[in-house]
Amino acid sequence: MIVPPNPKIYHIVHVDRLPSIIENGQLWCDAEMIQRGGTGTAIGMDKIKKRRLTKTLNSHPNLHVGNCVPFYFCPRSVMLYMIYRANDPELSYRGGQGPIVHLEADLQQTVAWAEGHDLRWAFTLSNASTYYLEDRCDLTQLYEINWNAVQARDWRQCKDGKQAEFLIEQRFPWALISRIGVWSQRVYYQAIAACETAAHRPFVEIKREWYY
Repeated sequence: MIVPPNPKIYHIVHVDRLPSIIENGQLWCDAEMIQRGGTGTAIGMDKIKKRRLTKTLNSHPNLHVGNCVPFYFCPRSVMLYMIYRANDPELSYRGGQGPIVHLEADLQQTVAWAEGHDLRWAFTLSNASTYYLEDRCDLTQLYEINWNAVQARDWRQCKDGKQAEFLIEQRFPWALISRIGVWSQRVYYQAIAACETAAHRPFVEIKREWYY
């Protein structure tokens, strides 16, 4: 597979979580969020989050997936589709995709930052909560990701590959978020307001093509 020249990574959160992320100066992993009692609307699936707290990575045998901040390699993820459909009994959030924002960052910059702060990282070839997880911690192996699946608009035949993840240990700095993609004008203004007093203010843009 041809690796994009400058891969980007994407984390999705409810817009009401932006103020606490900015105040903390970083995104925290789920394990840390449980300890800290994070504020804002949770959009994940509790059963999967619990599984990730005990699932270890092959590339870092003593590092649990739930101790990492997760990113996808694309916007318009499978998880966002589940949020959009709002019909999965294991998904307690029912607010739809409208309030969800995409936080975009650069993969190479993220890896450089992680290594400079002695934080481990890895990428997976499918969803990191799967029992057959394959993961890597060498950027020369990025070609193993199914990039056609990652970039696919219709992913019904390549759902596993679409869900490849990038994981960074414990935390991710707000200063590395380069862009915030939103669904609507209303959420655009909410994101702008949240960033108004921040030292680092990413570019906020309405990106309907990142949504269903």
